[in-house]
Amino acid sequence: MNETETRKRNRNRTALVLIAVMFFGSMAVAGLLRFSGWQPQGMKNHGELLQPAVDARTVVPRGLDGSEYRWMPEARTWRIVVAAPADCGADCIEAARQVELVWELFSKDADRVHVLWLGRWPEAAKRPATLFEIGDDDGLRGRLPQADAGGVPVYVLDPNGFVVLRYAPGFDPGGLRKDMIKLLKLR
Repeated sequence: MNETETRKRNRNRTALVLIAVMFFGSMAVAGLLRFSGWQPQGMKNHGELLQPAVDARTVVPRGLDGSEYRWMPEARTWRIVVAAPADCGADCIEAARQVELVWELFSKDADRVHVLWLGRWPEAAKRPATLFEIGDDDGLRGRLPQADAGGVPVYVLDPNGFVVLRYAPGFDPGGLRKDMIKLLKLR
């Protein structure tokens, strides 16, 4: 074998080894990231994902007027539930403004999101068109994790009636909006 053939063979081997290192190296890095728990920013929730989701389907919330609120999963309606305490003041007004703003920003999808407020909606805040004031009879509140921990927590319920996300008091409304946009894309 002459010197030219040897250089050509070595160059081909080097190229083959580089291709293998690139292929298996990228798989190793992906596996390392996957098993270390890292997720891309777009895959993270802003609210606390409830594992397992809490089943609220057996609860039939009643409005302040006595009417029943039905889950109706076939309508594919998502719900934002605000667990306002009975003697809530400025915190409730701020939570109501934030939830109404988030609801407004859904624009064409706003009718697919119901806002359920446990108790009376604050008079000082604008009312979303899909607002339902729910009597605070501990039926629905009892299914909401840490609803009585203080402040005004907000929850997201899926179309079937499962509590899937919780937002602690003082939550970022932008995070709620981003999570809901992702959920509304699900059909």
